[in-house]
Amino acid sequence: MIFHPTEIEGAFLIEAESHRDERGFFARTWCSRQAAEVGIEVEWVQCNLSHNLRRGTLRGMHYQFPRFEAKLVRVERGAIHDAIVDIRPESKTYLATVEVRLDSEGFQSLFVPAGCAHGFLSLEDDSRIFYQMSEFYLPEQARGFHHADPRFAIGWPFEEVGHPVILNDRDRDLPVYQP
Repeated sequence: MIFHPTEIEGAFLIEAESHRDERGFFARTWCSRQAAEVGIEVEWVQCNLSHNLRRGTLRGMHYQFPRFEAKLVRVERGAIHDAIVDIRPESKTYLATVEVRLDSEGFQSLFVPAGCAHGFLSLEDDSRIFYQMSEFYLPEQARGFHHADPRFAIGWPFEEVGHPVILNDRDRDLPVYQP
């Protein structure tokens, strides 16, 4: 595994090194020992699967408070435009944004450190995203802010999806970020 640091302190784009032969390939997608070498020490307590029927589905920007959660995000099928925002006031990269494209062909995952908001836009129909979480989901601690908050100017590639964005009422009605 290769850990590529991002502009957000503690966030990494993780590249799985695939080993191919006549059977196909093998790739390690997580190793606690290698993660600890770059300063990531996390215990995964929950795994989630997000299936997005149509391209243009937007989920986010979400986080939990006060029990922030780290996430490891990987695309199993399809492609997404993934975005994270550092909302840790004590961080050197407070309010910084990272955006990456993740797809099922790229052997990449995004490590989202605890204290960052997360969201994505599906770029293909039938996209499936797998998350590993460091905290259990607690509905009473679920928080979020509007995906189009001008403070962050996330470059959602709406023109690439070619039709109106699909949002649920909760995400549509989220306010701008309130520190």
